[in-house]
Amino acid sequence: MRRVVVTGMGAITPIGLSVDEFWNGVKESRVGIAPITQFDTSGFKTKIAAEVKDFVAKDYIEPKACKRMERFSQFAVVAAKEAIEQAGLDMEKEDPYMVGTAIGSGTGSLQVIERNKERIDTKGPSRLEPLMIPLMISNMAAGNVSIMFGLKGKSINVVTACATGTHNIGEAYRTIQYGDADVMLAGGTEACVTPIGIGGFTSLTALNTTEDCSRASIPFDKDRAGFVLGEGAGVVVLEELEHAKKRGARILAEIVGYGSTSDAYHITSPAEDGMGAAKAMMAAMKDGGIKPSEVSYINAHGTSTHHNDLFETRAIKTALGDVAEKIPVSSTKSMVGHLLGAAGGVELITCVKSIEDNYIHENVGLKNVDDDPEFTLNYIKDQGLHTDVDVCLSNSLGFGGHNATLAVRKYVD
Repeated sequence: MRRVVVTGMGAITPIGLSVDEFWNGVKESRVGIAPITQFDTSGFKTKIAAEVKDFVAKDYIEPKACKRMERFSQFAVVAAKEAIEQAGLDMEKEDPYMVGTAIGSGTGSLQVIERNKERIDTKGPSRLEPLMIPLMISNMAAGNVSIMFGLKGKSINVVTACATGTHNIGEAYRTIQYGDADVMLAGGTEACVTPIGIGGFTSLTALNTTEDCSRASIPFDKDRAGFVLGEGAGVVVLEELEHAKKRGARILAEIVGYGSTSDAYHITSPAEDGMGAAKAMMAAMKDGGIKPSEVSYINAHGTSTHHNDLFETRAIKTALGDVAEKIPVSSTKSMVGHLLGAAGGVELITCVKSIEDNYIHENVGLKNVDDDPEFTLNYIKDQGLHTDVDVCLSNSLGFGGHNATLAVRKYVD
């Protein structure tokens, strides 16, 4: 089986508009949650979100192209551009049919739906935007990245709600393993801080309605009360090892395992015993030939909802067994909120940076670990941890029962 390495990364997040800005924010334990600015929240119970700040698409993308992309696609293109530049990927030297795209979005553009619903109500159906459909549909993130950079290989958009980014990276990893591509741009993107997005999740009672931004997204805390909606993108360049070495690419880390399961249980709640998520972790470790004792860090899905944090704790204990309580666990969502389809991409980048810097971030805002006797894992709190990081597991769990885990390790030739 062909080995797959990470050679480039790009990120647009609520705490930084590049990987370096994001990672510096992580090391500073910066929280990107604030009052919503993209619409008037009067009448809404939820008034905060983790918005991307100061993003001007025209600073990165030619203005005419910007008009043919919605915010979620713009995020993906800009993150992909950063990843390609870091990887030093020159498409003029590549077979474009061996370079593909796997970038997903959980919702596509809610903004287009909202704008055109108002148009059809006030002006009639003849006044709908001509590009409404191609602007709206979720595969357009992958499509725009493919078009922008001339990537003519496999182009897919795996949509599994909050597990979208992780599944896209996993499927890209498999694509390279089996020889269908030499290089894949992979990850996720999301931009749904809109009235429908906030209102819909609030109606589902999934969001924390507090206005205390420092205590809004607090995974594993006894006072957690729902997740905080975020937005952004995380894209990585995955590459077959020999292809990367031949062109002299700097190798950041190696993807060694991927596990994917379904709870087949409930449309929003994870399985109570955590077995689906546990099986995904176990599959990723088996795929990578990793023993539980070799795992340095688990980047948890950690949404700050009652059910997720409890059931994921059970899953980690089942998957890692006797060593589970020794392994550091933290959730990047404590800083950037829940980026839905983009979460897995940004969190995989977090794992790669953890390996590069031998640093594990804290669960920011975690003051009192849930006093339920099951919460006995090593949830990092108060400050980050400087330690050797060789192997990371990154978990994602999505509405509909989707579970995915990636295993990434320090590259050794």
